[in-house]
Amino acid sequence: MRVAIYARVSRREQQTLPLQLKAMRQYALIRKWKVKLQIEDIRSGVKERKKREEIMDAARRREIDAVIVWKLDRWGRSLQDLFHSMEELNKLGVYFVSVTELIDLTTPAGEALAGMLSVFAKFERDILRERVKAGIAHARSKGQRHGRPATARKYKSKVITLFDQGVNKSEIARRFSISRTSVRRLLEC
Repeated sequence: MRVAIYARVSRREQQTLPLQLKAMRQYALIRKWKVKLQIEDIRSGVKERKKREEIMDAARRREIDAVIVWKLDRWGRSLQDLFHSMEELNKLGVYFVSVTELIDLTTPAGEALAGMLSVFAKFERDILRERVKAGIAHARSKGQRHGRPATARKYKSKVITLFDQGVNKSEIARRFSISRTSVRRLLEC
């Protein structure tokens, strides 16, 4: 079987790259699979993964039979992204293997496990979303602000004073390192 290995790390955790590669290569060796493509992606928080697309393109060209990743979260940015890409690989007849979670879609048990994991992952995400909403609601009920900290608003009285003294909006914005639009909004309130 011809396989592609995909290893991804963010800048903060680069020390795991050799660990990932070793584990995936060892898995392929045990299964007597031939590594045709190895992608190392060092990125953080990127929605589009161009290097991962190289593997998807190889799958579309029928150059590989399986994709090996270290962990599911290394492959997909979100649950939706993960399962859309896995579904596409499945339609192309390309198997998916996650070494850490012991998911091997080359086996019937692996396919069943992937289905169950998708259900639990969605459940976990929904619970997390509800906890966050509850936390925000609780903070608001106590009068705490939510969101970005106020930057321009804290200068409101000073902005009004300077504007009343004849200082133009651009100069006020420069003095407080805020945008001209923020100055304008403060003066409109």
